[in-house]
Amino acid sequence: MELDFIRKLVKPAKTKIVLLIMDGIGGLPRELDNLTELEGANTPNLDMLAKKGICGLQQPVGPGITPGSGPGHLGVFGYDPVKYQVGRGVLAALGIGFDLQSGDVAARGNFCTIDENGNITDRRAGRIATEFNQKLCKLLQEKINIPGVDVFVKTVKEHRFLLVLRGRNLSGEILDTDPQETGKKPFSARVKKDEANHTAELVDNFLDQARQILQNEHPANMVLLRGFSERPNWPTYEEVFGIKSAAIAAYPMYKGVAKLIGMNVLETGSTIEEEFSTLEDNWNDYDFFYLHVKKTDSAGEDGDFDRKVSIIEKTDKEIPRLLDLNPDVIIVTGDHSTPALMKAHSWHPVPTLLFSKNCRPDKVDSFGERACITGGLGPRFPAVDLIPLALANAERIEKFGA
Repeated sequence: MELDFIRKLVKPAKTKIVLLIMDGIGGLPRELDNLTELEGANTPNLDMLAKKGICGLQQPVGPGITPGSGPGHLGVFGYDPVKYQVGRGVLAALGIGFDLQSGDVAARGNFCTIDENGNITDRRAGRIATEFNQKLCKLLQEKINIPGVDVFVKTVKEHRFLLVLRGRNLSGEILDTDPQETGKKPFSARVKKDEANHTAELVDNFLDQARQILQNEHPANMVLLRGFSERPNWPTYEEVFGIKSAAIAAYPMYKGVAKLIGMNVLETGSTIEEEFSTLEDNWNDYDFFYLHVKKTDSAGEDGDFDRKVSIIEKTDKEIPRLLDLNPDVIIVTGDHSTPALMKAHSWHPVPTLLFSKNCRPDKVDSFGERACITGGLGPRFPAVDLIPLALANAERIEKFGA
């Protein structure tokens, strides 16, 4: 739904909405018990919300399209991810509070492991500790010198870092150097448009120097770059939806996507329990809360089915704290599916529940993929419809037409 259309219909109200995104929540059934991670988890509180609310499976981008975290979140936030595109570099920069200026080109980096032939053996370098990342970023920052540009190398978290190039005539129209597979060599910088040829040369210079500097480090002896981008200028949540919004997220990338659309990012701890405490502490100050649980996705990417189940169960145990706050609307969903069986993001539509006093309940009585496919929201509805539905249930949308 077009943002300009929604903007004309929103109206003020003293109602509160909570959007709980369990990153990568969707899964596939394993052979052992023919259950997905969500179906196999013990989730009495989410099941109760599903039974009292309305459910379905949302498609973050479109049928058959596997979304990255940025497009997945933007779709759920109500921004058409095909129209509103931004690279992970910008999101990483905003997520760590980097002062990204007009004309800067940002990229999200991974420290990775390569073998003696230059082939990637681990795209995440064993998820190195953030402290080791800081040491490596300092090393690169001090030693890399590229004439004509300023180079910034900043730690994000674990194996992730931020690269920013600042200079004249730069372009973010560059493809990822990450082949997304082990057993392959990192790509050199390749351009989407000829205007980026100069920037690609600078990126290749950075990569060559990084490889030399890191060659004796272990397990992080090379880097991969993704999401080259420049900061866009988009309408904010308050401008479009008329709500004062806050984001509660422990990982920088998700703080970044929230900042990009004007949400106020709240300081929070790294655990699920601490994130719910942040929600409680700030309840009176905002109309809309986005609360992000990351480690469901990490467990899925690691192929750890049981760990993903345990994180879902930990989240479920915090739901009574949310209910005690008496929100008018609760949405629980994910930004995409990350089945542990695939160890990667997938195209499968994402389980979703919407709970409010104004919703029309369906026959779903548990929160899981096979249950949600029968729900009233539909088996494959566009993610961008979620926020308008939430606003309507929160009595924040005027009647359209006479």
